[in-house]
Amino acid sequence: MPPHSALDLAPWESFYVITGSSGAALTGLMFVVVTLAAEGRAADPEGIRAFATPTVTHFGVVLLIASVLTIPGHTLTSLRWSLVGCLAVGVIFLAIGMRSMLRPRSYKPVLEDWIFHSVLPSVAYLALMTSVFLLSAHSWAGLYAIAGVVILLLFIGIHNAWDAAMWIALDRPRQQGTDAVSPAPPASPPPQPKPEVA
Repeated sequence: MPPHSALDLAPWESFYVITGSSGAALTGLMFVVVTLAAEGRAADPEGIRAFATPTVTHFGVVLLIASVLTIPGHTLTSLRWSLVGCLAVGVIFLAIGMRSMLRPRSYKPVLEDWIFHSVLPSVAYLALMTSVFLLSAHSWAGLYAIAGVVILLLFIGIHNAWDAAMWIALDRPRQQGTDAVSPAPPASPPPQPKPEVA
């Protein structure tokens, strides 16, 4: 495919309208999750930076890719450079999140956190980088790889948003309950000696 000829991306329009709308709606869901955390006094700035910000970024990258793929008149070169921009945004925020996860805090990330906040997003962005190269020689293979990345990022974000909401709703109140020190009962006054009767 010549690099300066217009690409026919019309068959993908419905797919990216659906996934882009989902990414935008789920970004709104993350705003609700963070608001619930703040109202329930569960907001931890480092925790939000480590877990919520990358999740919002994954949804944002889905919306960004969907927007890029529905721009009319794309050439192979313009599409590749647009995807490189999407990749850069995702990788920067992934690195910020991973660095924040390594910092000590009250919550220690478990294996599931590392899989869904580090390993799978890294696989998704690596696949996006691979798809940019696939577009040069095998355009359809590259387009299917991009679609796979979009679906993977959506499901990673859905899992992470649900995990955060469940932690706020169930685990955080339980943790706060065990951490809270119950107030000591008021001390009863010492018994007064009875007056002697003459």
